[in-house]
Amino acid sequence: MQSPLQRNLNNPNHHATSNMISPFSLQQADWDESPEKIFLPPTDPNAEIIEIPGYILVYVNGACPKTYRVYTDDSMIGVIFQHITHWSNAVDKIRYAEPVDAAVGLDEFMKVTRISKATTEQPLTEEELLDKEFDSLTDEEWERLRKYVPQAKHLVAA
Repeated sequence: MQSPLQRNLNNPNHHATSNMISPFSLQQADWDESPEKIFLPPTDPNAEIIEIPGYILVYVNGACPKTYRVYTDDSMIGVIFQHITHWSNAVDKIRYAEPVDAAVGLDEFMKVTRISKATTEQPLTEEELLDKEFDSLTDEEWERLRKYVPQAKHLVAA
C-alpha cells in the first residue's frame, strides 16, 4: 500500500517534489538513509559540506534543487538552493551564479531584518524582564533589574 505522499508523487497532476518535507515523508518507513542525517551540524565528520569564505554550507536534501543550510561561525542563518543553472536563497527571487553570492544575499537580508526589528521594537519593561528566563538576560537587562524598584499597586493598609 502506498503512503499518501507516494500517491501524490505518482499522480501526474500533483505538483509536489520528492524532496518536500511533510509529515508523511517524515513517517515513511522505507528511508534510504537515516532522517537524522539532514540535521547534522557543520562540525560532524559525516556532514556533506561546502566551505566558502565566511560561510559553511551543509547539504540537507534534494537533487534539483539541492538544499543547503548556511552557517556563519556556529549559527545557521537560513537555506540556499543549488539549481542546475544557478543558486538561489530562501528570501529573494534573485538567481545567483555562485553559492557565495546566494549566501551573502541571504546574510545581508537577515542582518537588515535584525536591524529593522531592533529599531521598531520597544524595550521590555522591567516587569516583562522579570518574566524572562534569567539565563537569557543581557548585562544591560540585569543592570536595569538591579536598579528597578517595583511600584506598589492597589495596596490596602491593614
